Formats: sequence, C-alpha cells, structure tokens
Amino acid sequence: MISFKKYIRSKSVIHTFFNFSVITAACAICLSAGTLTVHATSAEAQLRLETQRAMEIQSNEVPNWPVGPTVGAESAILIDAETGTLLYAKNIHQQQYPASTTKILTTLIASEQCQMDEIVTFSHDAVFDTPWDSSHIAMDVGQELTMEQCLNAILIRSANEVSYAVAEHISGTTDWAVFAGMMNTRAAELGCLNSNFVNPNGLPDENHYTTAYDLAMIGRAFFANEMLCKITLTRRMEFPATDKLPQGKLENNHMQIIPGGQYAYKYLVGCKTGYTDDARSCLVSCAERNGMKLICVVMHDESPYQYEDTIALFEYGFSNFEKINVSQAETKYNIDNTGLFYSGNDIFGSSQPILSLNRDDYIILPKTISFADTESVISYESGNENQAAVITYSYHGVDIGTVRVDFNIRNEEGYVFDVIPEEAEKEKPFIFINMTVILIGISSLALILFIVLVTRIILKNYVISGRPRRGRRKKRGRHRGRGRRRGRDHLDFF
Repeated sequence: MISFKKYIRSKSVIHTFFNFSVITAACAICLSAGTLTVHATSAEAQLRLETQRAMEIQSNEVPNWPVGPTVGAESAILIDAETGTLLYAKNIHQQQYPASTTKILTTLIASEQCQMDEIVTFSHDAVFDTPWDSSHIAMDVGQELTMEQCLNAILIRSANEVSYAVAEHISGTTDWAVFAGMMNTRAAELGCLNSNFVNPNGLPDENHYTTAYDLAMIGRAFFANEMLCKITLTRRMEFPATDKLPQGKLENNHMQIIPGGQYAYKYLVGCKTGYTDDARSCLVSCAERNGMKLICVVMHDESPYQYEDTIALFEYGFSNFEKINVSQAETKYNIDNTGLFYSGNDIFGSSQPILSLNRDDYIILPKTISFADTESVISYESGNENQAAVITYSYHGVDIGTVRVDFNIRNEEGYVFDVIPEEAEKEKPFIFINMTVILIGISSLALILFIVLVTRIILKNYVISGRPRRGRRKKRGRHRGRGRRRGRDHLDFF
C-alpha cells in the first residue's frame, strides 16, 4: 500500500508535470500561431506584390516608347526634373497615402519662409500629439532647436514631433489644419492635381492623400533646393547639448539608398522614405547622370522593393532617354533668302536675326525615335515681353518639352525661322516684316512727296510772263518808291 505522503508527493509531481505540459503546449501553440501570423503576413505581401506587378504600365502603350521595367509599387512615376517630361507612368493619378514623404512639402515650405537660425520651441501639443510608437527624437516640452536642426531631424530621422513644431512655428497655432491649408496652397502652385494634406508629417488620416504625379511635382521644387538634398544624404544627425537641449541628440539615417546604405545608388541627389501600414513603403528620390536629372516616386510598395524598383526606374531613364538641344536639331523652321526675321541694319555693317530659338532649352527624347518623329505647336501668348512665342513638342500626345522663341535683343547668334506650321497659322496669324523693303518703300514715298511739294511751291510763287522785258522795267520803276515804303521784309515777285 502506498502511504498517503507518497501519494500526495506523486500526485504533486503528476500535477506539476501536467501544468508544465499545459504551459509548454500553450507556448507551442502561441509560437505556432505567431509563426503562422508571420507566414500569413509574408504571403499577403507576396500576393500584393504579384498583383501589383501585373498591373498595366500606361507609358508602355505609347508606340515605339521604351518598354519600362515591371515594379511592385502600385503607383510609380519617372520624370525629367527640368522639363517635367513624363518617362514612365503607372497609375500616376491614383490617390495614395504618402506617409512620411509628406515631409518634403513641410520642409520645402519651411526653407522658403524661414531663416535657418530661427529658434523653434516645442509646445505641449507638438510633443504629445505625436504617437509614442511613431518616428520621433524624444523632444520634450520647452526644448528648443534651430530651424536648420529641425530640418535635419525631419529629413534624417523623420521626426514627427519636430514636423508639428515647425508647423506651429510657421502658422502660429497648434491647429494643424492652418498649416495644412498652407501646404495645400503651395501644392496647387507646384502643379498638384489630386492631393489633400491635413497634417505636416503624414501620420495616418483617411483625408490625407496624394498621388505619385503630385509628389513628383513637389519633388521638382524640393530637389532644386541644394540644402534640402544635402540633408537627406547625411548619414548621421548630431546636435550638441545646450541649456534648452541638455542631452543633445544623436540619430542615424535609416534610408538604405543613400551612400553607405545597403541599396546605395551613386547617382542619388536626394530622397525621402515613408511607411505606414496603410501606405506601405513609399519613396520619392532624385538622381542625376550625364547632365540629366530625373525624379522617381514609388508608392504602396513592399520593403525592400521600394529601393530596387527606384533604382530600376532610374537605370531605365538614363539608358533609354536623352536630352536634345532643339536650336541645334530643328530644321522645320528656316530663314529664307529674302531677309525675313533680319533687323535690316546692313548699312551699319552688321546684320543679325531678330528672333532666335533659346539655345538653353531642350527636350527629352526616347532613343527609339528620331527628332523628325516629333510634333510641334507654336503659341504666341508667351506671357514674357522678351519672347515672341513658345514651341511645344510632343510625341503621340506625350509632351516632351518646350522651347522659347526669343527676341534677339543682344544681337546674339541664334537659330532663326520664318516658316510656320499650318496648324499654328490657323490658330493665330503672325505677320513677318522685311524691314529692308519697308525702309526703301518709305524713303521712295518721302522723295515723291518732297518733289510734289517743291513743284507746287514753284508754280505758286513764280509766273513766267510773255510780255517784253522793257515794259516790265517801266512798271517796276513806277512802284519803286512804294516798295521802299513797305519795308524790306516784303518781297513781291510780280
């Protein structure tokens, strides 16, 4: 017989073993569930990538246009930064959540409206309106940074509370809708079509959205700012300790496409990433090679493909497109041998054209087509007193650039023309004047008028008389005294 103590001991052992087994099983189930969740998430992301890679690329539909790469981003765009020419298009006007790529507009406005040594003080709302689990640099209420430090914190570490503080500094209020209104106004000025911003940092809000096209338009202004571009490529942000920032700040740049990153791209000019669960991975960036500067935007992508897709698009652009100087390539508009468009000052020893194509203007042309394949339309409403017209070039409905027709005020050599396409003539007539012919005509007319005038004076004041000369002498003698009395200021020819 088993004693009671042994029974209790054995029962305790069994109970302990049972509890351990239950706990182990529970842990195994939890781990299994966690693993299943990870796999489900990965499978979901993979399915999303496959679906988005199968989406139509609209730019591939243009005849003879270079075939663009397949990317996992739901929306993607590649443009020339200077002309705005569209090189690659995939759902470019589809509304997307921009996440932290919003901050290129916030920092652009700050750089335009503020001095870099202005002091930004952190308010309670700027600090506590920032979710603790979002990107921040742990600023506290009452602490201060210069505006330059703020821009570094926003672009290097994507600090949300710093974005709020900058918005408050500029707008004067913690009503973020006020600064958002400034953002929307500036976005419209830059050419945005389908955007609405409600906060300065891109934190989730269903009413906060933009498009790949609109981000590219904002990017044209952002990447034209050398200071902002330089900040985005900085590997580390370090602020020294001050009375208003006792611990200082030291933060690293986590964007992997910048120098030193896993996907470093050597032609990169600047960039800004963004991520939320709804926005997925977003990236707006700029690169330059051989004088061609391109802007790329990918939205609703999966990490790390936002980097791979961006690099693939840049390589596509640099390899398949080129800049064409129209003043050197244009043959449609020529000067003829009649002297049209010349100033007609040969009598001074120097004859120069009075109109010329701007020698700095260029268009972006795919290497798969020739300049002769392009179409052009002239507009005479340039809005500039120094310009006679603007020529817009296109290929199968795709605008590829514009060229200005300048008045050659400084008598510089230029490409001059006098032949207008029939379409342009129908839109608005343009009169060309041969100044040499006009001057000769005016001179001839003036000479004829002068001869007529002199002839009339002679006929009016001189009469040829048929009387004998002796009789005329007698008549003059009888009136000699009267003539002296009238004075010398009167001459009588009769």
